[in-house]
Amino acid sequence: MSNPIIALDNINVTFHQKKRTIEAVKNVSVHVERGDVYGIVGYSGAGKSTLVRVINLLQEPTSGSVIVNDETFFQADSEGAKKTRITNNDLRNRRRKIGMIFQHFNLLNERTVTENVAFALQNSELPAKEKAEKVRDLLALVDLSDRAEQYPSQLSGGQKQRVAIARALANDPEILISDEATSALDPKTTNQILALLKKLNKEFGLTIVLITHEMQAVKEIANKVAVMQDGEIIERGSLLDIFAQPNEQLTKEFIETATNIDKAIATISAQPLVTNLKPNELFVRLSYVGDTTDEPLITGLFRDFQVTANILYGNIEILQDTPVGSLLIILAGTAEQVKSAIATLADHHVVIEVIKGGK
Repeated sequence: MSNPIIALDNINVTFHQKKRTIEAVKNVSVHVERGDVYGIVGYSGAGKSTLVRVINLLQEPTSGSVIVNDETFFQADSEGAKKTRITNNDLRNRRRKIGMIFQHFNLLNERTVTENVAFALQNSELPAKEKAEKVRDLLALVDLSDRAEQYPSQLSGGQKQRVAIARALANDPEILISDEATSALDPKTTNQILALLKKLNKEFGLTIVLITHEMQAVKEIANKVAVMQDGEIIERGSLLDIFAQPNEQLTKEFIETATNIDKAIATISAQPLVTNLKPNELFVRLSYVGDTTDEPLITGLFRDFQVTANILYGNIEILQDTPVGSLLIILAGTAEQVKSAIATLADHHVVIEVIKGGK
């Protein structure tokens, strides 16, 4: 495997406030490969924004090492005593290759769209003509050519974020950090911005680190996921692995919200079919990945085991071109028959969760 474009190792960030010490990030390591869309998800206060600001040293860690593009930005021992750090001048130059977009856009209200994007090029050595041409190209890339002379106050939230993205791309970055960049947007606009980020990743090979509290955003474009809680990464893996077999309760909650399965379970659990389960019935959730979704497993349960399956809800997501599905069903049969049916499902890599049994 090639060297990661971002290597954060054993990162600790500690803040000292009067009579208390806050450990915002606790011994976290993250490696992001070139071309990744790496989603870091967690609730407010989890430490994800603090962690991501370490990448370009907007937040200097207390200890650990920060290596970007094989260059050591920062290194300090566990006590934070022996420390090496990139010079401020070198850091300014390197930061140009790390674009950032934020929840609140951070546009200059007194400047036009064109001037906001051009602002990022103020220290560029490009001739004025080439700067102007580059700004026009960037606005075309984000579909804002017709808004070039407007001011931020004349734009929608989604348009403002597009300006911010164009500005972040002005210095041809290799890395784009998105810190809750879709949190202030409505669902439709969020999907448009995520589609644009996905396009930038696919067409230009841009490595993206996506910070969010919404697993839905991660689901749309990320290929790798880390889940943060209380300053630590509690679970990480490929998008497919995390969605197919989450281990931590917090991860499960995020996924259930992103797929709406939590609402489906709550709604269906209140239906008479479930509240009045018979002694030989089980209300279960089946989760499956890939080829399993193409096999007539459910219809085969009656044929092979005389177990009936009443499907109450079904959902299939396509993640990384792979189907990932959930079914809520009532299984009915003798205890031995249902046990055999469940064993067969498990043999076909179906995860079975018994939500409620009949009494």
